Amino acid sequence: MNIGTVTIPGRVTLAPMAGVTDAAFRRLCRQQGAALTCTEMVSARALVYRDKKTEALLCCPPEDHPVAAQIFGHEPEIMAQAAPMALALSGADILDINMGCPVGKVIRSGDGSALMRDPVLAGRIIEAVVKAVDVPVTVKFRKGWDGGNVNAVEFARVCEASGASAIAVHGRTRAQMYAGKADWDIIRDVKRAVSIPVFANGDIFSGADAEHILRYTGCDFAMVGRGCFGDPWLFARANAAVNGEIEPPLPKLSERMDAALEQIRFSAEQKGERLACLEARSQFAWYLRGVPHAGPYKQEIVHVGTMEELEHIVRMIKLNLKDSREHI
Repeated sequence: MNIGTVTIPGRVTLAPMAGVTDAAFRRLCRQQGAALTCTEMVSARALVYRDKKTEALLCCPPEDHPVAAQIFGHEPEIMAQAAPMALALSGADILDINMGCPVGKVIRSGDGSALMRDPVLAGRIIEAVVKAVDVPVTVKFRKGWDGGNVNAVEFARVCEASGASAIAVHGRTRAQMYAGKADWDIIRDVKRAVSIPVFANGDIFSGADAEHILRYTGCDFAMVGRGCFGDPWLFARANAAVNGEIEPPLPKLSERMDAALEQIRFSAEQKGERLACLEARSQFAWYLRGVPHAGPYKQEIVHVGTMEELEHIVRMIKLNLKDSREHI
């Protein structure tokens, strides 16, 4: 399966998620079979102004390919300047434009899903970015702004006409945020309306969900978001389901803790120990989700400040907690 000139070696991919899909987490997801990963979204304006923290978000290790770099903004000129900068910093194979983020501070600036209210401007942005780079350009957007403004099909046509090589559709409106049920019907309608590849996104929490969304919508790719929080093994299960194979079981708790610790260690190499330990608080809460009697250890992890402290807690978890393969 190709996106423009880039070959994607599978049909299950990782969605870009702010604060989640850093290089360390992408590495684990790729090890488990994610066919395409994407950086966290970065501000085009911040890139143009050479913000160092923003540039750091685009770190892509050599083994992280194929990978997309995602930018957001609402000014065609700024987006066109930022796109090649994002590629130079990341070495990414694809440039993705975020037109789906529903967060208040993003849409108040006219970015993210706010662009779904102005398809003409969205088209100008895509055209400007396509002209500025020599890699495929993709666009991620939502069902619409709210229940009274569902325009994903029309928006998808604008993306295609403006030069996008592929699109990803989240089956919720901006007003829904992440609540309620994702509308797979609108994703199916989008797929039928365009000739470029389409990623289906929303409510993929199991291998069966990935197989079902592809079969139901006819889309080319299943894009996994929140379902893989603390569970990069979802990609292995999803690939098996999509290929008609038996899904592998969730690894034992000890193996999951080793993987979580590996993620934080790699993050510490990239970002420094202090920041990695801060991020470990939410990461380990996800990895320990559904594990009986894990509460006290989650509380301890909230206070860790060094890798040594985190490693000690992990040793205690592996020693004292009964293995659980349930993942809620």
